[in-house]
Amino acid sequence: MPDAHIRRVLASDGARLRALRLEALGDPAAGIAFLETRDEAAARPDEFWDERAVVAALTGSAAQFIAEAGPTWVGTVTVLVPEPGRPDYFGRIRDEGTALIVAVYIAPSRRGQGLLGELLDAAAEWAASQGCTELVLDVHEDNARARAAYARMGFQPTGGTIDGQNGRELEMEKRLDRA
Repeated sequence: MPDAHIRRVLASDGARLRALRLEALGDPAAGIAFLETRDEAAARPDEFWDERAVVAALTGSAAQFIAEAGPTWVGTVTVLVPEPGRPDYFGRIRDEGTALIVAVYIAPSRRGQGLLGELLDAAAEWAASQGCTELVLDVHEDNARARAAYARMGFQPTGGTIDGQNGRELEMEKRLDRA
């Protein structure tokens, strides 16, 4: 997408992260796409968002990428590198080399224009730089649009499922090329 720029969030982006998250949670598909509600996110204090920005900007355990068109943020993806042997957000134990894609959102006016691919490419590049060999994500079984988009980006169903708070989630993965 020629008018959008992909970058990692900055440690000072807490307020903007909050605004984008609230926008995402207002999307009609949010009920099956996210593990929190708009009200829950809106109730979090500014310090929560500031800390989230610092972690997503400066650590090797998480990175959040945003797409910005001029001053407007139009998409985001977060990638987490869980500690091997520790439970993830659904209580599953992850192997070393696995990075998790979470909190994916593209503004409705920007969907279908290649932005998801650019964000996932940035996440994959960062995950590979952290030593990861695969990206894994969960997508709600009823979210056909997202499942199809992830398949176009090279994610394949693993056959794994989990019953989360929003219903059944399907696991998809993508192997990362080794340089």
